[in-house]
This record gives sequence, C-alpha cells and structure tokens, in this order.
Amino acid sequence: MGENLYLFMIIALAVLAITDLVVGVSNDAVNFLNSAIGSKAISFRTIMIVASVGIALGAMSSNGMMEVARKGIFNPSEFVFSEIMIIFMAVMITDILLLDFFNTLGMPTSTTVSIVFELLGAAVAVSIVKIFNNNDSLSALGSYINTEKATEIIIGILLSVVVAFSVGAIVQFISRLLISFKFDQKPKWVGAIFGGFAITSIIYFIIVKGLKSAALFSPSVMEFIGSNPEIFLLLNFVTWTILSLLASTLFKWNIYVIVIILGTFALAMAFAGNDLVNFIGVPLAALASYEAWSQSTIAADQYTMEGLSTAVQTPTHLLLLSGIIMVITLWFSSKAKNVVKTSVDLSRQDEGDERFQPNFLSRQIVKFSISASENLGGILPGAWSKRIDTQFEKPYVYIPKSRIQDLPAFDFVRAAVNLMVASVLISLATSMKLPLSTTYVTFMVAMGSSLADRAWGPESAVYRVAGVLNVIGGWFFTALSAFTAAAIIAYIIHLGGIWAIATLLIIAFLLIGKNYLSHSKKVKETKLEEKLEKAESNSIIGVIEESSANISLAINRANKIYTQSIDGLAKHDIDTLRKSKKGISKLNKEVEGLRDNIFYFIKNLDESSVGTSNFYLTILSYLQDMTQSLEYIAKAGYKHVHNNHKKLRFNQIKDLKETDGYIDDLFSEIKLIFETQDFLKLTELIVNKQELFQKLDLKIQKQVERTRTDESSPKNTALYFSLLLETKDLLVATMNLLETYDGHANVKV
Repeated sequence: MGENLYLFMIIALAVLAITDLVVGVSNDAVNFLNSAIGSKAISFRTIMIVASVGIALGAMSSNGMMEVARKGIFNPSEFVFSEIMIIFMAVMITDILLLDFFNTLGMPTSTTVSIVFELLGAAVAVSIVKIFNNNDSLSALGSYINTEKATEIIIGILLSVVVAFSVGAIVQFISRLLISFKFDQKPKWVGAIFGGFAITSIIYFIIVKGLKSAALFSPSVMEFIGSNPEIFLLLNFVTWTILSLLASTLFKWNIYVIVIILGTFALAMAFAGNDLVNFIGVPLAALASYEAWSQSTIAADQYTMEGLSTAVQTPTHLLLLSGIIMVITLWFSSKAKNVVKTSVDLSRQDEGDERFQPNFLSRQIVKFSISASENLGGILPGAWSKRIDTQFEKPYVYIPKSRIQDLPAFDFVRAAVNLMVASVLISLATSMKLPLSTTYVTFMVAMGSSLADRAWGPESAVYRVAGVLNVIGGWFFTALSAFTAAAIIAYIIHLGGIWAIATLLIIAFLLIGKNYLSHSKKVKETKLEEKLEKAESNSIIGVIEESSANISLAINRANKIYTQSIDGLAKHDIDTLRKSKKGISKLNKEVEGLRDNIFYFIKNLDESSVGTSNFYLTILSYLQDMTQSLEYIAKAGYKHVHNNHKKLRFNQIKDLKETDGYIDDLFSEIKLIFETQDFLKLTELIVNKQELFQKLDLKIQKQVERTRTDESSPKNTALYFSLLLETKDLLVATMNLLETYDGHANVKV
C-alpha cells in the first residue's frame, strides 16, 4: 500500500504540474506581453510568435533554477521521504488554487512569491509536527529551514520592487529627456544610439548571462567575455549602433520597433528560464525523491533525503514539454489577456475609464508627490525646468473616445525602456540563480516608467496609484495566504493520508472548473453587452442620430431595471433586487462616462455648431435624472427586503405592478421611436403625459386613504410613497428628455 500511495502522489503531482503551467502562464503572460501589446508596435500575432519562440528557448535553459525547489527553502537532509512528499503535495495544491484565484480577478501576482512561501509554509508545518513528536523546542525550527537562502530569496524579491521601480523611472526619464515624445522627428543617429545601448544591454544580459549554461558559445569566447566585459560591451555598443543607423537609414526600419521585438523575445526567454521552476520544480524534485526511495529497501518514514542536496540535471525532454505547454497556454488563455489588460490600463499615457477607485492612501501619496514636485521645480533654474517641460510635451491630437481602446497605451520609447530594463534585471537574477519575481520586476518597471513619463497626470493619478496599491497589496496577500494555506494543507495531508489528498484534489479541480466556467460566462456576457457610446459628431443632426441609439438602449435597460425592482419587491426576492441594484449602478456609471466625455465632445465641435453642446448637455442631464430616480427605487427596495421588513400588502403590490405596466408600455414605445428615429411620434406621447401623472396621483391618494383606515406598517407606507414619488420623478425626467428631442428633431426631419 505504501508504494502505491507514493506512486499515486507522483501521478497527481504530474497532473498538478501541467495544471500549474497553464494557470501560471495565464498569470505571468503580463510580464512579457504588456509592453508590446500596449505600444501596438507590431501585430498581436507577431507578438505571440516572438514570445512563443522566446519561451521555448528559455525553458530549455532553466535547468539551474530547479535547485531552488529542492534545497533553496528547507534542508532536505532533515526530512524523510514521506515528509518530503507531504510538503511537495501541499505546495502544488495550494499553488494552482492561489494562482487561479488571482487570474480570475485579473490581477497579476507573483508565481515566485507563491512557490517560495508555499514551500516555506509546508516545510514549517511538517517541521513543527516533527519537533512536537520529538519533544524538542521550537528553537530547533532553524535546523529544518534553510534560513540563509530563504532570507536571501525573500529580501531579493522585496528589493526587486524598489529597484525595478527606481531603475525604470530613471531610465525612462533620461530617455524621454534626450528623445522627447517627438522621437520620429529626431535625427537618425539619436535612434541609432538608443538602439545600440538597448540592444547591447539585452544581448549581454540575456544571451551571455542568461544562456551561458546552454553552451551556445565556445569556452574561449566565454572566457574572453568573462575576462574583458568592458571591451565586449564597447564592441557590442559600437556594432549595434552602426547596424541600427544602417537599418533606419537604408531600410527605413523603425529602430524602436526592432528593440521592442527583441525585448519581447528576450523577456519571454528570461521569464521561462527564471519562472519554469515555479511550475515544475516541485514535481521534478518529487520524482527524483521517489526514484531514489524506490531503488532502496528502506521504509518511506525512515529514508532520509540528503540526495536532494546534490545537483541533478533536469531531463531535456521534460523542459521541452513544459515549454510546449506554456506556448499553447499563451495562445489560448483568455485569463492571460485579462491580466495583461490590468497592467496596460495602469500604465497608459492617455485618460480613459479607470478600473480602480481612489482611496485615502492614494490621495495622500499624490498630494505629497505634487508638493515635492513643486518644491523641486522651485530649486531648479527656470531655463532648466522649461527645457525639461518642453521635452515632455506631448503634441495634442484630437482622438475620438470611441477609438481610444484601439490606440497604443504608450509610445515606442516607453515600451522599449520597459522591455530593456526588465530584461536586464530578470536575466541578471537568473544568472545568479536567484528566483527574482518577474511579475514584480516587469510591473514595477512599467509603473516607474509611467510615473517618469508623466502618464499619471492630475486627471488620473489617484486612480492609477490606487491600482498600483491594490496590486502590491495583493502581493502581500499572496505571501501570507500561500504560507498559511500550504501549512494547513500539509497538516491535513499528514493527518488524513491518501484520503485527504484525494479529497483536496477533487476540491481543487472543482474550484478551478467553477472559476473557468464563471470566467467564460463573464467573457461571453461582456462581448454581448451593449454600452452607451460617446458622441463624436460636430453638428446637431449628427448628435441626434448618434444619441438616439443611446436613448433607445438606456430606456430599454431602465425598463428592465424598474421591472426587476418591482418584481423583486413583490416577491420579497433579494437576488432579483440585487440584480436591479447592480444594473442601475452600471447604467449610472456609463451615463457619468458620457458626462466625463464633454471636454472631448466640445473640442470636436466646429464653429458653426457650438450650440450643439447645449442640446447634448441637456440630454445628459435628463438621463442622469432618470438614473438617479431608478437608483433610489432599486436601493430602497433592496434595503427593505435586506432588512427583513414586512412584505408589502396585496393592494400595494397590485398598484405597483399596474404602475410597472404603464412604465413598460411607455418605455417600449420610446425605445421603438428612437430605434427607428421616427421622432414625429414623440408629440403624441408628450401630449398624453398628464394622463400618466393623474394615474400616479390616484394611486398616491388611495394609499393615503389606506393609511388613515387600515395600514399598520410605517415602513411599508414610507417605502410605497417613496417608490411612487420617485416613479413620478422618473417620468418627469423622461418627458423632459422627449420634449428636448421633439424641439430639435424637427431640424433633422
């Protein structure tokens, strides 16, 4: 039974390794895709091909990093085979659950931090069990854990955040100061020098440092490079500068695009070389342990694991297979695209919809930064400040808001800096056998370059800083939850054996399956979902035509929200009311987005159509009045049911359902009019508005009479009156909207 148990664990670990590769690449794709995708320097297909080749080559060169999983965190000689297998199993189960959770949220986290703290947590749990069984004190824990190496790794990971942000900001500031945003207007030699510097950095650190173990170069070449690094760097710089000048002059190639392509390839290779250990290092260590134990005649709980302390060459076919799985995942994972979007959005140069809401800390950081910037500006000579500001001036070009999502998030210079700096830092760590967090490095380099590039302006700084704080907070959560979860799971496996393992595996795969289905459903809903579009026309006729689709969509959604609110209240159904509350919150946000677009809308108007802005502003004002009334109705109903107040009486429900019928008929007709743009029919609806108001007044009067005679619930009475009065406000705003359209649509007709 013992051997069968461990064979089952090895098979389970192999399955977990494949799953972890898929989940891990979905998370880490952001590390090497965000700069190329954000700059749109090359097509998405080309980006994927370049990254795929880089991953395949990087996977083949990652052998040295595998030692971290074997002996980097704990001392294997202090554990027996049965205990080592518990540690490895706990680590892998925790890892796939944690990474899948972050992928589903669309937040980039660190696979390196995950694996390090999972190994630490599981090893500590098993060590404590051993200590108590041996009646030792907790001070003996230091002999089980490789504290020196673990501390070095953890400090390296944390230090990478500060170093990456600082280096990214400094290099970007210097690059922008020398090149400016008008880089395409600079002399060819400027781009050539930048290309020479960037390509030299990438070549030296990636090809030489990162792949020196791959034996691509003869020993004499490696010896020359090792003995004369300054000469090698100088020769490279001169060579690549000349080649860059020739490429841009003779072939008209954009040198920044070449750097982005090479940087994407290099970063993908560095990622695979550095991070493959996070996905398959533990299963490979478990396989090596199993093979060593199975060849001995010693019991699993007696066989010590000194063998893990010796270096072992990872089979090439396993590295190649891992690379293939990573490449396939990269092409087909929708979660990878979701994580990349978060990073690109936080570093984009232009304004747009912000995903994160500002918080106290982000506001204080921005406030302090503005003060520090003003003080520094006062120290510098005026001529210097003016010269710096000139280099950071971005030429204003009007861009319709509907096209912003199709435009680059930042320019080629920043993308090249991101890739160059991140490649250098990650490859340097890889060559030192230090599992630096590629997520931390690439994300913080991108954030540092964004700050230096003045992408975080007064309009967006608090949102972007809040986003960065959210991501960094998630990293600390990763470390804490990885340590805790791995420790708990290791203890459960220690107590329950094979049954605990089987149960945990079933739970893990059920949770992953559930997350996958919910994510797929969300992606489909997002694709099908219609949103209010921002106006771009520069004439009143154009605005009438454009906004009619918005009015039709808004009225249709408002009708559904109102009906949901009344139905949920009638049935005392909290889920239906929650949906209506969520629906109006989303509609309200979209209307606010239209108002935020006013600046761009007015900028686009020609001189003869400036009056159009009044029409558009009036429409938005009435739309906002409608959403506010709906928001009150949805929240009031939700609050009433959520607080478990008495159900409304039958007559009240009957009156509300009748009112919903009036609203449904009216809104359905309005929707059809705006869909077909048959605005002549608006007059009839406006003429009959008093009839609707009279019906509502009658229902209010009936409730007054009920209150005086047989109504016994103050809460129900207050709610009922509130709903009818807000419904009346909703109708007033709707009729005002129709009258505004009726007054201007005749111009078109």
